Amino acid sequence: MDVYFYNTLTRAKDKFEPLSPTEVKMYTCGPTVYRYVHIGNLRTWLMADLVRRVLEFNGYTVTQIMNITDVGHMAEDDSLTVTPGEDKVLSAAAAEKKTPAEIAAFYTADFLESLAAMNIQPAQRYPKATEHIPQMLALIEELERKGLAYEKQGAVFYDVSEFPAYGRLSGHAPEDLRAGINRVEIDETKNDPNDFLLWRTAGEHRTVKWDSKWGPGFPGWHIECSAMAMHYLGPQLDIHTGGEDLVFPHHENEIAQSEGATGKPFVRLWMHGAHLLAEGRKMSRSVGNVLRLKDLQAEGIHPLAFRLLCLGIDYRGHMNVTWDSLRAAQGSLERLRRYAVDWSADTRLTDVSHEPALAAYRRKFHALINDDLRFPQVMPLVWDMAKSDLPPAAKAGLLLGWDRVLGLGLGEMVAAPVEALVPIERALLDERAAARAAKDWATADRLRDQLAGLGIAVTDGKDGQTWSRK
Repeated sequence: MDVYFYNTLTRAKDKFEPLSPTEVKMYTCGPTVYRYVHIGNLRTWLMADLVRRVLEFNGYTVTQIMNITDVGHMAEDDSLTVTPGEDKVLSAAAAEKKTPAEIAAFYTADFLESLAAMNIQPAQRYPKATEHIPQMLALIEELERKGLAYEKQGAVFYDVSEFPAYGRLSGHAPEDLRAGINRVEIDETKNDPNDFLLWRTAGEHRTVKWDSKWGPGFPGWHIECSAMAMHYLGPQLDIHTGGEDLVFPHHENEIAQSEGATGKPFVRLWMHGAHLLAEGRKMSRSVGNVLRLKDLQAEGIHPLAFRLLCLGIDYRGHMNVTWDSLRAAQGSLERLRRYAVDWSADTRLTDVSHEPALAAYRRKFHALINDDLRFPQVMPLVWDMAKSDLPPAAKAGLLLGWDRVLGLGLGEMVAAPVEALVPIERALLDERAAARAAKDWATADRLRDQLAGLGIAVTDGKDGQTWSRK
């Protein structure tokens, strides 16, 4: 069965045709590790997870690379609240009185824990920007050699005027961008306001820097993804995913860099997820409505309930999260878990007369997921199946098979009684036991609160910790 995805580049739903008949090269923009990830970030990464699960359901082998930006993401690259011109990781390190490496390691751990809690499959690699400076320098030098980059005052910029296709992804023509630029914000070092940074000379007091032919410095944000994507996946990718806020300038610049260097089309399919709103407003630290998974857990909402809630909204549509919708999703998740356990416990054989209905459900599910991730239509199909007169064992087979794509961890519930632990809960308990052994009481307390949000009450005694379900 053919697979179709909406392609930002063509502005149409395209039939998926990878470079290889069976293998897919996929790159997902990861975090800049200077603060905690929030549920808006996780919705974008969930979209990538669903793409990958759908492709694997269809028999493809997917190699997914997801970067860790631990240097070079400058405040001028977007509107996030740090001082303009400063590196976000370094700014956070100064604010928290930690080294940049400590900041990056701490928030990388939070990122990976959050992915695991959401049952987002791990990428094959999480390359760090700081570990791929040679690849970035080689790419910049190639662009300079081809006349696509120039150096001024120790900084190297991409010359957008030398890449006629610039703006194809976002629909922004260079002349339109130039006309709308506020002159106060222009870096006068550039030849043109549309040109973007590839390499910046390091200031006198900057400690995180690398040698280059232009002197000590550090990379721009955009060059990182091009260099790492092509290093691990080659000059041409099948899929590149990210949030809608990355279409311009980040992904537009990636195309210019990569295609400028190789002369080949960089990505066949660009997919972007829409923003998430909290109680009707875009999540913002200045507004104070940023939600992390731990905030949901503190209210008794399991991370997979948030995943289930996301499945009900088209990934290209803005999603408004409310506490009422989260509680409703929690109730739905608990119902699905009970169904998985109860139906699987019924050992009665499925009558051959039910096979036409089973086949119809399978075809419908497959057609929906292959049609640009139509999960808002998949979930009603799940509930319709649940209410059908199919035998319990047949329902269990459908539900657990579908959960390979839904990713709600229902198979884990079948493998153990409801009162037992799921892997996420066991991992948190093990981590807390290790923290107590190391006398890291702050971490132990934090993990106890996180477990409480999952409905696990932990008690400490002379023989160690014990747990029970609330």
